[in-house]
Amino acid sequence: MDTYIADFIDFVTASPSSFHAADEVQRRLIDAGFKSQNETEDWDASPGGHVMVRDGAVMAWWVPADASEDSAFRVVGSHTDSPGFKVKPDPTYGAAGFQQVGVEVYGGVLLNSWLDRELGVAGRVMTKDGRQLLASTGPVMRIPQLAIHMDRKANEGLTLDRQTHTAPVIAVGLPGSSILDAVAEDAGIAADDIIGHDLISFDTQVPRTFGIADQFLASGRLDNLASVYASLVALLEAVDHLESEGHSTDILVLAAFDHEEVGSATRSGAQGPILEDVLTRTAGALGASAENYAQMLARSSVVSADGGHSVHPNYTEKHDPVAQPVLGAGPVLKINANQRYATDAVGAALWARACHAANVPTQTFVSNNRQPCGSTIGPATSVRLGMTTVDVGISMLSMHSAREMAHVEDLSTFARALGAYYIGA
Repeated sequence: MDTYIADFIDFVTASPSSFHAADEVQRRLIDAGFKSQNETEDWDASPGGHVMVRDGAVMAWWVPADASEDSAFRVVGSHTDSPGFKVKPDPTYGAAGFQQVGVEVYGGVLLNSWLDRELGVAGRVMTKDGRQLLASTGPVMRIPQLAIHMDRKANEGLTLDRQTHTAPVIAVGLPGSSILDAVAEDAGIAADDIIGHDLISFDTQVPRTFGIADQFLASGRLDNLASVYASLVALLEAVDHLESEGHSTDILVLAAFDHEEVGSATRSGAQGPILEDVLTRTAGALGASAENYAQMLARSSVVSADGGHSVHPNYTEKHDPVAQPVLGAGPVLKINANQRYATDAVGAALWARACHAANVPTQTFVSNNRQPCGSTIGPATSVRLGMTTVDVGISMLSMHSAREMAHVEDLSTFARALGAYYIGA
């Protein structure tokens, strides 16, 4: 477990944006022997591992030696993006002699958690000569909170205006300074060479364990890099097992989408075509007809892996009185009558088999009727492809904070359960 957590911390640190996360997953898979797939070239479904990146999403598929049109897909889906502040096209803001950054709120941000933290920005930039470069700054900005002396009622309920109260400070008395200067320096180009960018804020404080027994991990972007990393570890361990000891005709797929936090309706999101493209082109390369492909989907399944809610000890009334998953007691099965999660009885049984095979405890999350839940890539994937889908994840506290909290055991046992699913449980 210690090795798992140490490497996960390295993974999070290397993944300050969705683009970096996708790139890091691809890098690790290629190091493990996977082949990079260019979407503009003929599709490769030869035996072994393959990986492709589209924008901030990454897809990987492992094809067994005897795969055919009679195979099925086993998919673990997650997402690479996290809530934060996206840099505006022209970020040059300022007031009262300060230089600031114009930002838009991205996703369901817990706004107050971003105050008084040293922040960086990361993502991709496009250059005048058509290059796409990744960049990540150090701690270059901060959103300072108004002092209690000027807001005596702040502790009775802090209200932040999303436009006027969230512009980070980057300098004072340095007119003309821009966040793009720092981005360009990291990318090794001139600031005026940037003609387009997708940049998101991140907390520069590194993840760390804490608690009297080091049971907990505090980290930015646990939602949902915890699932991306778990699916990566599970895939690599399942491939090792199947290549050396097992036999399977199932095609294993890692699908880490972008833009889940804003609805998934993009070309690299779960509502878009990216996973369907991978599955149809893989099936076609194996010689499957349209009828064969439909049969393959009918045999297939998706585990939608995303963050879940632990019961909060200070707000137990916000949770269902019976279903109260807690940190450290295993990953959660997520169920919602209104289909905000895609789990049904068939998917629940699939997940129970995987956890039993991995000797991993599991818990159930269902919302208090007065407290509607969020959603995941599960329903979007299920609707798009018609495959049996189950929603699961690790429980956490402070979800959508700049710095979230999970139990170290849940992080590693989740990967074991996903691995058992991949292997065929």
